Amino acid sequence: MIRLITLMTLALTSHFSHAITVSDVELKDNITIENQSLALNGAGIREKLWIDLYVGSLYTAQKTDSAQAVIAGQQLSAIRLNIVSGMITSEKMSNAVIEGFENAMAGDYSSINTQVEQFLGLFSEEIVEGDQFTFISKPGVGITSLKNGKELATIEGEDFRQAVLKIWLGDEPAQESLKEAMLGQ
Repeated sequence: MIRLITLMTLALTSHFSHAITVSDVELKDNITIENQSLALNGAGIREKLWIDLYVGSLYTAQKTDSAQAVIAGQQLSAIRLNIVSGMITSEKMSNAVIEGFENAMAGDYSSINTQVEQFLGLFSEEIVEGDQFTFISKPGVGITSLKNGKELATIEGEDFRQAVLKIWLGDEPAQESLKEAMLGQ
């Protein structure tokens, strides 16, 4: 009996210690940002017309199922997008991001327009299947963006930081099922 319990414990432990795979993308259990370990909070697929576009994942210092806790929180977090479709182009990504900001800011993002323009510049280069974007949320500072592990820019502003998070975690997210998956629901 003890042996059976030990084997079950080992099986469960090893199950939870491995990265998960979503739409053929292996996601790390933890990432390290600025010497801080962030755990995979949840991940899902952004799809349109039954086509997987990207895998979205949320990494947080502490697991949470509350979007508001992440958006208003005072801890480092990160949203990672792994592109899984060749249908995503720079132009389509920019248009989707603009729509995301409009939804995040109730149709008026003029107060953060300068930052939005800088953010859109991150998608000016060609986007191909396999690209990875990471948006690091730094409360009180802004968003640091990476493409394929290379830092592109830090765009400052707390309102901007929250608006970026709201694209995926807000009341009108890019996709409700993706938001729920990122929040581990």
